[in-house]
Amino acid sequence: MAALIAQLRDFDLAEEAFSDAMIEAARVWPDKGVPDNGGAWLLAVAKRRAIDRLRKVTVRQSQSAKATIKQLAEDTEMAESDYTVPDERLRLIFTCCHPALSREAQVALTLRTLCGLTSREIARAFLTSETTMNQRLTRAKGKIRKAGIPYRIPQEADLSERLDSVLSVIYLIYNESYSAYEGKTLTRADLANEAIRLTQVLQNLLPKPEVAGLLALMMLQNARRDARTDENGNIISLQVQDRSVWDASAIAQGKKLLLRALAQNQVGPYQIQAAINALHCEATIWADTDWPQITELYTALYNINPSPVIALNRAVAMANGGQLAEGLLTVEALASDLDTYQPFYAARADLAARSGNVDAARADYLQAIKLSKNTSEQEFLRKKMSDLG
Repeated sequence: MAALIAQLRDFDLAEEAFSDAMIEAARVWPDKGVPDNGGAWLLAVAKRRAIDRLRKVTVRQSQSAKATIKQLAEDTEMAESDYTVPDERLRLIFTCCHPALSREAQVALTLRTLCGLTSREIARAFLTSETTMNQRLTRAKGKIRKAGIPYRIPQEADLSERLDSVLSVIYLIYNESYSAYEGKTLTRADLANEAIRLTQVLQNLLPKPEVAGLLALMMLQNARRDARTDENGNIISLQVQDRSVWDASAIAQGKKLLLRALAQNQVGPYQIQAAINALHCEATIWADTDWPQITELYTALYNINPSPVIALNRAVAMANGGQLAEGLLTVEALASDLDTYQPFYAARADLAARSGNVDAARADYLQAIKLSKNTSEQEFLRKKMSDLG
């Protein structure tokens, strides 16, 4: 698909031609057997079907369409055994995440094109209608075509900035799986698996430290997924999770990947976040968590990206490490910046309760429940409020 899109410069035509090739394979392969190079066979047939589709609109053909037909026709004269399927995925990743597209379009196009999810699956994941999602995808494809957005990897000077956008889109997909914004369930394993798989592809194609850092971060977080909820879908906090349920193999892989990335001395925010998660994974019980080191890592992360959300996480780590009063004061100072951020009220409620201020804790839990749109999260917060007495 990536090779077809790169050659045709048309997402829809590439999808249609590839579908035609798959139907042809389903018809031919059971009788004649699977070719030695199935991907090359599909690419060759898809190109021929693309030519057929282009020729059917001869009257409206533009010069570029005619040039595409000519180029494809020349390519398809090669013997099928001579075909290789070039790995165009890296160029396609940067195209789908081009800054000219909105963040919503980047995410949708990435899921559709590089993860293979249907419009219905993407719409369900982001709680919108299939019609709306199809419109979003159509607009994104049209913008790429009309604006002439290139299918290429950015030059070295621009690579860092553009790679940040790509990693941000992938992590946004993962975060939607890890803590679903709306709905009845807390997690969506399908989106998590797609985000991890896509990052593995990116890591193989572009082995940069921050790509490895993001992959390690998601693997370490995902390793604890099964312990986050009980059989009824109720949230289990990290403090009381059954840590024997954590995926030890995934944790070992994530830590190995992280250490390899850190050894390159190009530390970025994803590597720091992965290191924080590695420390959580190393603690066999909550009381053994190395909160002072986690606080220092959040300080390093804040120095790179001074956001109030990171400051909030650092304050909670301080409180958990024995600096409850200092942590609560820091959280209080963030109130104006995070007045619509649900985790702020949940965190402040917890710290207030631990400080003995039950009335303040109850008020903050109520506000956190009001701001949450996730049923599992709401029930968890109500339980916490009920425990105040």
